[in-house]
Formats: sequence, C-alpha cells, structure tokens
Amino acid sequence: MYQFTLAHNFRLILAYHTQGRVIYWRYLDFLPPASYYIGEQFSASSGYQLEDTPYASSFAGYKDWFIQNYNLPGYTIECGFGNNPLPISQFNTIYAENEGILVLGAVLPE
Repeated sequence: MYQFTLAHNFRLILAYHTQGRVIYWRYLDFLPPASYYIGEQFSASSGYQLEDTPYASSFAGYKDWFIQNYNLPGYTIECGFGNNPLPISQFNTIYAENEGILVLGAVLPE
C-alpha cells in the first residue's frame, strides 16, 4: 500500500476495517483542510457516527500515516458488528451503508 500510495496522487484515502459502524477521521492534531466537513458528509450518507480516533488505536494505521505525510483527509471506516470475520450475510447491509461514502469520496471537490 505504501508503494501504491506513493505512485498515485490521492486526494483522500479510505481504510476499511470491521467493528463498530463508525468513521474515524482524525490523527492527533493533524487537521487537513476539509477533513471534518468530508467526514460529516460520509457520516450523513452512511448513518455511521463520525468520531475522533481513540488514542489507543492511533500510531499504527494507514490513515494515520497518510494524514501525517500528506496533510490530506484520511478515514478509517469501521463496518458491521459481531465476531470477525463478519458473516457474509452482513455484506448487502454494509455495502448499502457505504455506497454513498464510496461515491462521495470519488466526487467531492478538492
């Protein structure tokens, strides 16, 4: 992912995880322009809560590295509930909840 990211000019990134139906948008005190606004749009379209990244979860993720190195928005999207791996029966619900995030992430203005 590191090499792939370096080779592209991303405006933002989405890191998908499972557990919680929340969107983590922030890394420490880094506040890339429009990152909160975009996160609000993602939250509204998915029904997921927009939350600060828990301190204990910081420092190790792709989102955190991207925000720190590029000063651009990055989001960890936590989908679904239950034991991992999540059952395939949750796929249609998770997809429906996240379709708006995927579309918005592709078309939001810079």
